[in-house]
Amino acid sequence: MRSNGGIYAFRPLEKTDLPLLKSWLQAPHVTQWWGDPDSEIAEISAFLEDPLVKPYIVSLLDRPIGYIQSYDPHEEYDHPYQDQPVGTLGIDQFIGVSELTGLGHGPAMIKAFCRMLFEQGASRVVVDPDPENHRAVRAYAKAGFRRADIRNTEYGTVLLMQRDAKDEMRNT
Repeated sequence: MRSNGGIYAFRPLEKTDLPLLKSWLQAPHVTQWWGDPDSEIAEISAFLEDPLVKPYIVSLLDRPIGYIQSYDPHEEYDHPYQDQPVGTLGIDQFIGVSELTGLGHGPAMIKAFCRMLFEQGASRVVVDPDPENHRAVRAYAKAGFRRADIRNTEYGTVLLMQRDAKDEMRNT
């Protein structure tokens, strides 16, 4: 699935992608914010059978470079973001190829993924970086997200950020 003919493509994660994904999860720049690679790969593997989370491989000009997932917080019992409007999707992602970090690919691929989600009917997209992950917060801001609030959740303290489809329509 290419988003608006851009250079980033998002295809559903397949079981054959798991070794590559695990190698990315073991990279220090990913482990710092995502945690134990074995736990993370087990959780992501479960998403292949769980329709609540939609996992994707991100490609740059047909080269796999990262991972992105979307979820509906209203579909998960007692999710901390159920106060968001119906039609909201949450996302999580990382660039797995370390030499491609810091070059603007993060904001660009996130923007492209959000555009795809809006085209599919999402009204809002939220992200929840650790407030200390300044690179991620900057990347989300560059991708059009604005700060909503700081929350203490089961995932730790997060900075909830949001991007609305109505803003996307104004900017196109």
